[in-house]
Amino acid sequence: MDMPMEQSPLKWLYVDFNSYFASVEQQLQPHLRGKPVAVVPVETDSTCAIAASYEAKAFGVKTGTAIWEARKLCPGLICVLARHDAYVDFHHRAIDEVNRHIPVSEVCSIDEVAARLLTNESSPEAARRIAMSIKRGLVANLGEFVKCSIGIASNKFLAKVATDLQKPDGLTILMPDEVKPRFIADLKPSDLPGIGRNMERRLRQHGIITMEDIWALDRRRMRSVWGSIWGERMWYYLRGFEIPDVETKRSSIGHSHMLAPILRPPDQAINVARRLTMKACSRLRRMEYHATIFGFSARLADGRRIRAEARCRPAQDNMTFLDMLICFWEGQVPQGRGILITKLSVVLHGLVANSNIQPDLFDAVSPQSQRPIRDVEKMKRLSFAMDRINRRFGRDSALIGMLPQQGRSFSGTKIAFTRIPDREEFLE
Repeated sequence: MDMPMEQSPLKWLYVDFNSYFASVEQQLQPHLRGKPVAVVPVETDSTCAIAASYEAKAFGVKTGTAIWEARKLCPGLICVLARHDAYVDFHHRAIDEVNRHIPVSEVCSIDEVAARLLTNESSPEAARRIAMSIKRGLVANLGEFVKCSIGIASNKFLAKVATDLQKPDGLTILMPDEVKPRFIADLKPSDLPGIGRNMERRLRQHGIITMEDIWALDRRRMRSVWGSIWGERMWYYLRGFEIPDVETKRSSIGHSHMLAPILRPPDQAINVARRLTMKACSRLRRMEYHATIFGFSARLADGRRIRAEARCRPAQDNMTFLDMLICFWEGQVPQGRGILITKLSVVLHGLVANSNIQPDLFDAVSPQSQRPIRDVEKMKRLSFAMDRINRRFGRDSALIGMLPQQGRSFSGTKIAFTRIPDREEFLE
């Protein structure tokens, strides 16, 4: 009688694209290949790198390094203006390619995806074959300069950390009995997801300096040190346990923008604020929500911060929120020579699904704009018409309060750490 095969402890395969933005630029622009490259949000030395190629990293340039400092570290540094539409396009092409080899279970970020291994895929040999097949497919269909590191382990957390054990273009299979000695030998606490500068400082205050110190903690102590359930979850993750992810619910839609020097005077910055507001409203409509709270914030060059927030009846049209923006701007943003605005943000809170909106039985006045409700409905129809024009003829073909050429220099969609734009966003 055949003996049953022992089930492999490997359950997750994690793909992490190396120096993603910079790699895409090197793939698209052959003259950048083999050169130190920093991808930047705006063309000024006062900004910072949002990505660096491995050639730049060799000089100490990394994500978050100020460009003026990066140029000192690496005199030959080439700065490339970010093209977020290209990165999103490569992101979707990468997902399609990985799906050809194994179904993607979760898109974790713009440059990370995870796939759950089935029983017949979970042996080290089978998992390695899948990983190598993914690597070959990416080279063939995305290009040889878009490289990835792949980690395979018993849970998604360990598989993600395993991708950091061999970069670039690595493949690490982490068996349960290898986790503790490998982590203690090769990693420091800040290499673990969820341990940033503030958390690292907090660990030091508790006398926790090394990975060995973390392994010595029991789960209750980890929860106490972290000050949240995440500490206890990490205790389980490090020991190979799988814990269901906490389901999250969308609570806001927003956009922010770091302003180039030419856009920092208030009479120019207002156009950026208008455009961010219309972009957020367009996403609101596409995702079939109404919003009940509008928030606005601005950071001035002298360090001052301005914040404002107000409620409104459930709305999704452009004019409702543009009216509120202008009210904030005129009442709180200082004007005049010498005033410079470096960053603007708008956010729509209090989201209500379209299916939960109750129609008004009587004509009434909209409290945020003093317009009759029937006019608000007219503004909603106009907003949807603008969406259709922009999708058909290109972003910024139809705007309110500004000319199309005024918006095109700063209205492009950006990729945030916590959110990957849809392709449709590049038309909004």
